[in-house]
Amino acid sequence: MKVQIYVIPVDQSVCDILVRLTPGTGKSIEEFSKEFFRNGTKIRLVKFILGTALAFSIPFSYLADAKERYSMTYLSYGSYDKQLEYVALSKQSFSVISPSYFNILSDGGLSVEPISNSYVEAMHRQNVKIVPFLSNHWDRTAGSLALNDVETLATQVANAVEQYGLDGINVDIENVTHQYREAYTRLVTLLRQKIPAWKEVSVAVAANPEGWNTGWHGSYDYKALGKVADHIFIMAYDEHFNGGEAGPVASIDFVEKSIRYALQYVPKEKIVLGVPFFGRIWSDNNSIKGIGITNRQIQSALEKTGGTSRIDQTSKSAVGRFTVKQSDEITVNGQKLKPGGYTIWYDNSDTLKYKLSLVDKYNLKGAGSWSVGQETPDVWDYYSLWLNGKYFSDTFSHFAKDDIVEVANHGWMVGISEHKFLPEDGLTRGQAATMLCRYLDLSDKPSDTNVSDISDHWAEKDIKTVLAHNLMIGYPDKTFRPNRAVTREEMAVILQRILKYDKSTADVNHGFSDVSEERWSYDEITAMLQSGILSGYPDNTFRPEQYLSRGEMAHLLSKAHKHSK
Repeated sequence: MKVQIYVIPVDQSVCDILVRLTPGTGKSIEEFSKEFFRNGTKIRLVKFILGTALAFSIPFSYLADAKERYSMTYLSYGSYDKQLEYVALSKQSFSVISPSYFNILSDGGLSVEPISNSYVEAMHRQNVKIVPFLSNHWDRTAGSLALNDVETLATQVANAVEQYGLDGINVDIENVTHQYREAYTRLVTLLRQKIPAWKEVSVAVAANPEGWNTGWHGSYDYKALGKVADHIFIMAYDEHFNGGEAGPVASIDFVEKSIRYALQYVPKEKIVLGVPFFGRIWSDNNSIKGIGITNRQIQSALEKTGGTSRIDQTSKSAVGRFTVKQSDEITVNGQKLKPGGYTIWYDNSDTLKYKLSLVDKYNLKGAGSWSVGQETPDVWDYYSLWLNGKYFSDTFSHFAKDDIVEVANHGWMVGISEHKFLPEDGLTRGQAATMLCRYLDLSDKPSDTNVSDISDHWAEKDIKTVLAHNLMIGYPDKTFRPNRAVTREEMAVILQRILKYDKSTADVNHGFSDVSEERWSYDEITAMLQSGILSGYPDNTFRPEQYLSRGEMAHLLSKAHKHSK
């Protein structure tokens, strides 16, 4: 059976893709790719033909839904070089950035920051779109005056987007009242009319878990905005705020209720969930009440003061506590903290995962953050995975949670189900064979395996490959036992074969009471102990015959990868 692929023009800008499954030859992949990705051509349907009959058609929009979710971040400060650095550190976790280029002045006029053409081009080379945000920076008077003349404002913004080759606009006018509800919608409507359809027009809205329709929250007509904008960005943070009582910035209940409210008025494919890369700090003496603090500053303050952090299980938020001594130099946004006790509520690498998992739960368009440069670098190790539903709900509190994210991100180990990793289950020999093939990128290698129990096993091909490469071996009774868990000593031998440490130079004085020099795995265990990849237990045992868990394997694989570098 051969696959023939044709591009069928419908008009000058639209085509169908025809996939014919028949004997014979078809177009080469190179020919197909050139036609498939013709600049400006839209694909309407993908039709599958069996022989001479139409089997089925799939709208291309359905196929496009399989792509990764929309991911953006605000970018509120830093030089162009620093911003480029932030983007590089993100490991391509977002495709849209929203820098602060468009500012509403106190008289309601528009100020456009200097925009570097080379910077725009650099972002586009990395396939990152630039959609600046239009902001009044919480100035109610400025925002109100600007909304009094939405025609002028929309024209100025649209002209600037065109002039600088930007990719759209994100409207972020905050702290105006319900009296400007219609004007706000009118502004977004005009922007959508004036800016080309292929460019983004989005709007940031206040989280509204209680359905408030007056004051600041009342300025956002969710239903009307959802109709005209490409999406609404829910600012699902500042549950507790500057000047208020201490508490979570974004409790899980607050965030989820905000999503549910939005879903009453806006289609799920037009909702982007906003998550915070900042926290808020309160002093014990109430001299500081909820000022903003970046996650990087939080990490630094806790490390410098020997502070502690825990997860509040009710809110699924992080709570930090530290004490500033007279000799400490701790500053927050340029303000030196006075001696005394402090509490910080924020989201760290564990609690942010809870929020990102809601995007998958409600099948939203995607997520965004306020703002890049404030996060701790470990965010990007897991962000895309969790945003796109590739997360494991049973690893939150596991010691190897970060290692599990790493190996899953590389594709070396996968979950047992969509959201379960089962880190405490034993790693089977079949799973180990597949893991080794993925980790080492082993190609199939013919092998006379001569083992009797792998026929039709799901890992048969990988088992034959690792046997051929002599990374694993069978048992004397000519079995492989693919469903048996791997022991600690077996993994020591496997890792030594991969890393090829010199066993003859290993320090023999390890002192483990259960690993004698006569043991078959003695040299490998000793070599792996000396390398620092494996370790023993506090009671001076190694427990060579103890089964290795999947979580432990993720941890070892991460360490082995670092050593191999």
